[in-house]
Amino acid sequence: MPLIRPCPNCGVKNRIPGARLADTGRCGSCKVALPPSSAPIDVDPALFDEITGSAQVPILVDFWADWCGPCHAAAPHVAETAERMGGKALVLKVDVDRHPELAQRFQVPGFPTFVVLKDGREVRRQPGYTTASHMTAWLEEAQ
Repeated sequence: MPLIRPCPNCGVKNRIPGARLADTGRCGSCKVALPPSSAPIDVDPALFDEITGSAQVPILVDFWADWCGPCHAAAPHVAETAERMGGKALVLKVDVDRHPELAQRFQVPGFPTFVVLKDGREVRRQPGYTTASHMTAWLEEAQ
């Protein structure tokens, strides 16, 4: 289940496999460079498994809920981290109300909870609000 990203030049929708989200690619139509993913990616279980099972870079997973105040406070930091780490790491967002099975799989008791994965394995976990500088440092340590 590849991620669909529109070309910034021609608007054509391009399928990007999970293993290639941190790479620079080319639009299938106009051949303009497609930059690496530099925004948080909302995932369902299938996309989560594809990305975490094939990514060659560390992954920050934000387990969040829409009703959670600290989750909303952390959201700009999550977005900043994704932008800073574009091409070096990926940032995934899991809405625990829509996908509770992922929260259960990772035994996430509260929100937000941040998990860093490397080669599909958990290497760091942080419950509660935190800043982009901390998230960036975790991903850099995992490289």
